[in-house]
Amino acid sequence: MSLNESLHVFTAENWEADVLGAEGTVLVDFWADWCPPCRKLSPLVDELAEEFAGRVKVGKLDVDGSPDVASRYGITSIPSLLVFRDGKVVAQRVGALPREELRGWLDAHACAVTTAAR
Repeated sequence: MSLNESLHVFTAENWEADVLGAEGTVLVDFWADWCPPCRKLSPLVDELAEEFAGRVKVGKLDVDGSPDVASRYGITSIPSLLVFRDGKVVAQRVGALPREELRGWLDAHACAVTTAAR
């Protein structure tokens, strides 16, 4: 499931169930391993997964491994962060953000995640 207890790995195969079918808020980091800003943002996303556990389902989607999913949401620049609530995009940011700015942005969109959705 994850790189740590709270961080999810999203793919084209689990997208429908784990993101669109999730109850509550889901943060998806669209990234690639060859992208320097993605690598800079990655540890922060890992931290947010732990910090927001139970409030936001946090995960990453490798755009090279799931290009159709990235294309479906118009992802042309990475890192791109999308917040989904009940299967719909409610917010989007592009680029590596400072820690406190990202934390505040995610907090503004957070809501409880049910145990079944985690």
